[in-house]
This record gives sequence, C-alpha cells and structure tokens, in this order.
Amino acid sequence: MPRGRRARHLTEQIREAILAGRLAAGDSLPSTRALADDLAVSRGVVVDVYEQLVAEGFLDTGRGRRGTTVAARVAPIDPIHRLDGLPRRAGANPGRPDPALFPRRDWLRAYATAMRALPDGDLSYGEARGLEALRVELSRYLARVRGIGVDPGRIMIVNGFAQGMVCVVRLLVARYGSPLIAVEDPGSVGSVEQLRAWGARVVPIPVDPDGIMTESLEGSGVHAVLVTPAHQYPTGVTLAAHRRVALVDWAHRTGALVIEDDYDAEYRYDRAALTSLHALLPDRVITGGSTSKSLAPALRVGWLVAPADLVDDLVDIKATLDLATTTAEQAALAEFIANGSFDRHLRRTRAIYRQRRDAVIEAARSLPGVSSVDGIAAGLHVLIRLDRGASEMALVSAARALGLDAQPLTKYCMSNPEPGLVLGFGTSTPNALQLKLGTLAQIELK
Repeated sequence: MPRGRRARHLTEQIREAILAGRLAAGDSLPSTRALADDLAVSRGVVVDVYEQLVAEGFLDTGRGRRGTTVAARVAPIDPIHRLDGLPRRAGANPGRPDPALFPRRDWLRAYATAMRALPDGDLSYGEARGLEALRVELSRYLARVRGIGVDPGRIMIVNGFAQGMVCVVRLLVARYGSPLIAVEDPGSVGSVEQLRAWGARVVPIPVDPDGIMTESLEGSGVHAVLVTPAHQYPTGVTLAAHRRVALVDWAHRTGALVIEDDYDAEYRYDRAALTSLHALLPDRVITGGSTSKSLAPALRVGWLVAPADLVDDLVDIKATLDLATTTAEQAALAEFIANGSFDRHLRRTRAIYRQRRDAVIEAARSLPGVSSVDGIAAGLHVLIRLDRGASEMALVSAARALGLDAQPLTKYCMSNPEPGLVLGFGTSTPNALQLKLGTLAQIELK
C-alpha cells in the first residue's frame, strides 16, 4: 500500500477511535517509533498521521513526558443519542435580521397575488423538488446576483438551509456510512452539532485571514467540506482568490463535495458580492441559501443548488422528511421576487444595516482590550478581537446584560481558541448600539 494511503487509513482509524470514545481525552498514544514497529510501517507514516491529527485538534503532543495524548476538547459521539446534539434554543448565534424591517405590506400583496393565481392543483400535496414558479425565479435571481447559471430543475426548495444540510448529510451517510465532513474552525456551532447529530464525523480545518486553510484538506480523507466563503462565520473573512482556486482544484481531484453556505450574501457594504463557488465547479459544489437573513427566519424557505447527478437523490431524501415545503410561502416568494419587491427590500435594508454596522465599528474600538474589529465588509455581525489577556467572558456577560447580541469567540473554536466578541448589530438602531457600547466601555470588568 502506498505511503499516502497508509497514512490516510491510520488517520481515519485513530480519528474514529477518538470519536467513538475508545480513546478518551488524556489517553497516551504510543510513540511514533513504537507504533511504526507494531504496524510494520515507516516511522514517517506515523509522524505524518500524528501531525495531521494534531492539526485537526484531535491530539496534543509535546507536553512534558506524556508524549502524544488525546486532546481534552474531543468528545465522543454516542450513536444512540446523536440527536441530543441538535440545538434547542433559537437565535443563539449573533447576526439576526431585524424583524421590524420585514416588508409586511409588500409581502401581503405578493401573497394575495400569488394565491389568486395559484392553480387548484397546486393546493394538493406539493412536489418535493419545490414549486416550479419559485425555482424559475430563483434561477434568474441567482444568475443575476451570484453568478450561478443553472437550470431550475437543479434547484430544490427546503425548509431553510438547516434542512438542506440534513438532506446532504443523509445522502453522504447513504454512500459512506459515517462520512467525514470538514468544517471551518472557528465555525458555526449549530452546523457542527447538526452534522454530528445526523451521523457525520467532523474534521476541523483552521481559518486564517484568507479563509479556510485549504492545504489542511490535503490527505484528510474527508468526503465533503462545509464552507462560508463569501463571509466566513464567525470571523467575517472572505475566502481569498488563491484559496478559492485551491478548494475547487482539491474537490476536482478528490471527488469530494463542497457544501457552500451562502447565508448572508445579500448584505455586502464595501464591495460587490463574490461569484458563488458553484459557478466555478458546478459538478462538485452544492450551494445553499435561504430567506433567513434577507427576510425573516420564521419563513423557513431555503434552497439548494445541486450537481445534476445528485439533485434527484436529494429530492428523494427531502420527500422522506416532510413531502414538500409549504406551497403558499413558495408561491408568495416567487411573486415577491418577480415583481421587484425583493430587490427593493434588499436595497432599503442594506442601507439601514450599513448605518448600524458603521455605528458598531466606531463605538467598538473604545471597548477594553480590543485589538481589532473584523468581518465588517458584509453580513449582520462583526468580530471584535481581544488582546490575549482580556476578560472575554466578563465582557460578553456585561454586553448581554445591556441587551447586546453577543457571544464569545472561543465558543466557536474547536482548537486554538482566541478571545473575542462576536457581536450582532442587525436588531438595534445606530443610537442604541453606540449608547450600549459606550456604556460597556465604562464598565469595570472583573
């Protein structure tokens, strides 16, 4: 067996033993020389394996005389209780849109128009793929704003991106049993919990100022990677051009899937939106979006744009979950896009959210221990990085007490935690944001 295949096989075996709990946090592993002798492989193979698992955060090495040990942060997955990992609290992640900005009048007008025109037959059980009128409108919209030129037949309507991701994971489980899915680190806690709950094994890949470190995907053996390239969550960085090229090349060479979460692409303030990764490699990229940021999470309408050879399987999986997404909301959204209301709403709210973002940038720099305010080019949250000695949790607690939409950056880190404040600004006015942040700056933290 070639050295690369030996290393990947051994990496998967050790990773699986940790995730299954057969190797517990703090357990010592054999030295590289001893394990190489036991397995009759070169010591270099074992060194490569240990280094990869250290990079993924599964192992710690070089601490005193204990050698290589299982990292304390890794928790085993109990296959019987996997669903316990599903998030139960709504709105835990900063970056929520302002519900007061929902365009009620225009939505009601679109809803009434759509319902008057809806054929009687469409009020029966809907098609799992989604209402054709909405898929047609989305194909035009995505081609115009995201550079995705795709036939409506390759679009599937889902109940938000969360359900779309469940469909993708179930597809991978059917093909690989217990698929390995790479995720950004730091990254969305909810996404990681959901991936694990539905049977995937998660491999953290570090994020730096250029986005996900694609070189860490090499040799990882993952079947897919979940990325937020337009506005990484929670750091807010944009995937650099050379990383986009590397990611597409890796997927093309390995046959792995790229799952692109296009969660807030509508809100960019300082430059035009980047072209979707799907446009670069339509046969290996699944792009998902929703109305959760642009309109309201309560609508529960999202979409997947899938490769031609996968879309029918995804539709079949969607049909087993709930038959179809509610037809009335689909019809209303199709009319809302077609009559120009969606574009008008986005232009209006983009200007409002930009004012709120500017207020946060100005006021956040006066907070104690702030080293930088990042992720400001897009979206509904910013990342306030703190000095290493800053009291992250004290600052977060004080921010929440003032009614700010805040979470600690360390919450999103699977390895190499850094202190910071992930701060949503979508639900507050500029004056309220400046007042609360000004008050926070004056609080004596303990």
